[in-house]
Amino acid sequence: MAGGKKAKNMAKAAKGKAKETTGKAVGNESLEMKGKAEQVAAQAKQTGEKAKDTLRH
Repeated sequence: MAGGKKAKNMAKAAKGKAKETTGKAVGNESLEMKGKAEQVAAQAKQTGEKAKDTLRH
């Protein structure tokens, strides 16, 4: 089950990166910030999953 959550977090980070890049390309600062925020949230969740894995093993 943890593998699915990790994949979901990675997908969310990639989606955030795409938003950030698109925002930079078109000069939309709001979209760029939303993308960065999504990446940070995904990375935080990913860190939590890694911590859980460490404690399990």
